[in-house]
Parts: sequence; C-alpha cells; structure tokens
Amino acid sequence: MKEVLLLLLNGYADWEGAFLAPSLNAGVNPSVAPRYIVKTVAPTAEPVKSIGGLRTLPDYTFDTMPEDYAALILIGGTQWQSEEAERVAPLVSKAIENGRIVGGICDAASFLAAHGFLNHVRHTGNGVEQLKLRGGANYTNEQGFVERQAVADGNIVTANGVAYLEFSREIQKLLRAATEEDIASSYQFYKQGFFPAD
Repeated sequence: MKEVLLLLLNGYADWEGAFLAPSLNAGVNPSVAPRYIVKTVAPTAEPVKSIGGLRTLPDYTFDTMPEDYAALILIGGTQWQSEEAERVAPLVSKAIENGRIVGGICDAASFLAAHGFLNHVRHTGNGVEQLKLRGGANYTNEQGFVERQAVADGNIVTANGVAYLEFSREIQKLLRAATEEDIASSYQFYKQGFFPAD
C-alpha cells in the first residue's frame, strides 16, 4: 500500500486530520480493503504535541521520510510561522516536482501561500486577506482564491480551519481512495450523522 504522510509540527491542530487518517488507513468503506496507510512526519523523532495536548510519536523525521509516497498533507496549527516550518518548504517543492498530492489546511494553507505554492492554482484558506497578509510579495494569486471550504486544483488541496471533512473528501477523491459513491456517502454520514437512504 502507498503511504500518505501527515506532516505535524508542535501545536498541530489535532482535529484537522481526524477524519482523513482513519478514512485512508482503515478505508472509506469498511467492506473494501484500504489502499493507503497513513504515516506521520515531524521535524525530529521526538513526540509532537497537539493543541489539544495529544502526543504523537512520528514515524519519520524530515530527514528520514521516504522518497516514494502518495501524498504529503500539512496539518495546520500554531507553528507555521516558525523557523522549524521553514524546513517544510523544500519538502513541498520536491513533492510537487514529483507529482505528489500536497494538502494544506488552515494555517498550513497560509504557509503554502507564503512560499508561492498557490500562485498557479485555485485555492482557499482562512480568507484571502489572511493569505495576502501571510503571503506578502510571495503570494500573487489573489484572483485564484475561491471562497469555499476546500478546493482541489491539480495536485494541491487547500482548506480552511473548520473544513476538515471537506478537506478529507477532496484528498480521498484525488487519491481515488474509494468510489465516488462511497466517498460521498462517508462525507454525508460524518456531516449529518445519518447514512443516506438506499
């Protein structure tokens, strides 16, 4: 199975990958074998601590992460303006060059804007004004901003901080993690709490 890498910094927003990770690791439809395995990446091998106080022991560091993987998902949080976060930019560049799916949610979407990664794709985030503020001169695609919960364009997926379900859905679709019907059914269940009628 191909790996999907969730990149976590200290102060990561634990809810932003909470639906994506199990939908990929266990499968969207429990009766169909999953196609992906989820692994975590952090700056070092030391545990990273979420906003909610959860401690995660990473599978890989920035230096030991594999070359071959399906997607690199940047989980938002409080440290995307840190020196540590700057080490992520080359990882994203390499992922894009190699045709990998790259996702950024909440402040990680702002990080993508600040490094010019959103300048040629439609995208969203926590508002165009925040992207302009964080992106400064490196963000030149204000016209590409779409006021939606989550946006996929090419191999890049962006979302605002409360769009974890929509973010998960868009990444599942790009990865072809399940059928369109199963992805839609899963999304509706987690959004509304009811399975759709047959």
